[in-house]
Amino acid sequence: MSLQMVSTVSNSALLQPGFSLLNFGGHVFFFGQKGWPKRSCPTGVFLLDIKQNELKMKPALFSKDSCYLPPLRYPALCTLRSDARSDEYQYIIHGGKTPNNDLSDKIYFMSLVSKTSKKMTFQCIEKDLCGDVPEARYGHTINVVHSRGKSMSVLFGGRSYTPLAQRTTEKWNSVVDCLPSVFLIDFEFGCCTSYILPELQDGLSFHVSIARDDTIYILGGHSLQNNTRSPNLYKLKIDLPLGSPSVTCTILPGGISVSSAIVTQISDTEFVLVGGYHSDNQKRLVCNTIVLEDSKIEIVESASPEWTPDIKHCRMWFGCDMGKGSVLLGIPGASKQLIPDANYFYILKCKGAEEDKEEELITQICSQTSSEDPGDSTPFEDSEEFCFSAEANSFDIDDADTYNEDDEEDESETGYWITCCASCNVDINTWVPFYSTELNKPAMILCSSGAGHWVHAQCMDLSETMLLRLSEANVKYFCNKHVDLHKGLQTPQKQPTLKKQPMKPLRRKKTMRLLTSMKKSFLRRLFE
Repeated sequence: MSLQMVSTVSNSALLQPGFSLLNFGGHVFFFGQKGWPKRSCPTGVFLLDIKQNELKMKPALFSKDSCYLPPLRYPALCTLRSDARSDEYQYIIHGGKTPNNDLSDKIYFMSLVSKTSKKMTFQCIEKDLCGDVPEARYGHTINVVHSRGKSMSVLFGGRSYTPLAQRTTEKWNSVVDCLPSVFLIDFEFGCCTSYILPELQDGLSFHVSIARDDTIYILGGHSLQNNTRSPNLYKLKIDLPLGSPSVTCTILPGGISVSSAIVTQISDTEFVLVGGYHSDNQKRLVCNTIVLEDSKIEIVESASPEWTPDIKHCRMWFGCDMGKGSVLLGIPGASKQLIPDANYFYILKCKGAEEDKEEELITQICSQTSSEDPGDSTPFEDSEEFCFSAEANSFDIDDADTYNEDDEEDESETGYWITCCASCNVDINTWVPFYSTELNKPAMILCSSGAGHWVHAQCMDLSETMLLRLSEANVKYFCNKHVDLHKGLQTPQKQPTLKKQPMKPLRRKKTMRLLTSMKKSFLRRLFE
């Protein structure tokens, strides 16, 4: 094994724990950036161009008939092929977290529709499901199995927010393990069926899953309920006859108690397991080789790379499989760096030196990402899921536009957890719902001063009635800081002058006669 550090060019802040890597045409693409996409790359998908130990990110394009794909962290990913040996495939993306910490229950299909020497264009389609539809979650896995000429997807594990009926003020945004149900998804008809197996007692998240033909192996994972990392090795076998599918589970010996591990494939039957955690504050620096042959699995300890002191002493790490025996690893950067949220990145090559020379480009094979964001619920958790591709084609991308993070707006100006004013007291770690319309994020309202900016309704001392009235009415709102300034700049409304209608001649004569009569009557009474 060899470990090599790579330098990033002014955009490493986008690569945070929870990202995923996709492979199309032998090139690795990054998905799941921190924050919402900006105008420089509205798709949120980037080509990872690594040359001479320098990492650059280049925006990718979506076709006009694509749906919107939000940047999802900790989703479940896998490749879907027409059959087990087909070279053409598309990616399945399910669940994950949005930049607002909302959980997604949607499922997307992403495929390559156009490739030129400079740009690659993708198509993203949202798929509707029916039946036992899996709830919104993250940190789970999805695999594709092939049996009797049929294919189905298998979804398992993950975490979700506490059900609304069970929430309390103190634990409003807390997460729980999803039920240990196994979901079979038939994408041809869009039907989902859930199975409860007696061998699967506890919910798991950030586990490893490897699919081969009609079998899925589940290794490790973290359970929030008892705060343990499962030492069990589960074998799921899916049979797809003409009638109802059959799902069986067997507990095998030789498992590893680990979470957030990463697996990369080094041959047709061999995989290498790296990274992960023994516990919340103990990284797993040991590597293992996994061999799959004749419906059997063998896990043995293998030689580990020479870890750098920075990796050994850092509190957390994260990464994803890049394919063909290579892994992209990241560790937090120094707190004194000029660029906030910047990380250090390494490429771990698990193949031998001779085999490594034959691979000119690194090809991605798996799904999922690793290492939970330290600011979200229980730290250090993530999952890895693996699918296989073979070809590694190359094309000239030197002339493609490189993404420049300096052209973007400040990420701190957007989102629900900004400091909206000097007296703002909304904190993501302590916030609880204040209005009945709030669920997992604070209510905000746009101040129309200048270019406009968002403020928290609670910080503006708005009552719920006033907030609802402002949201329904088509009026401009000004925050407490700008409302007086707005009033001072207002131009007084011009009062329309009343036009006097000329009196008609006949009416004027009658009026004069009436005044003369009243005058005579007054003088007569005065001298009497």
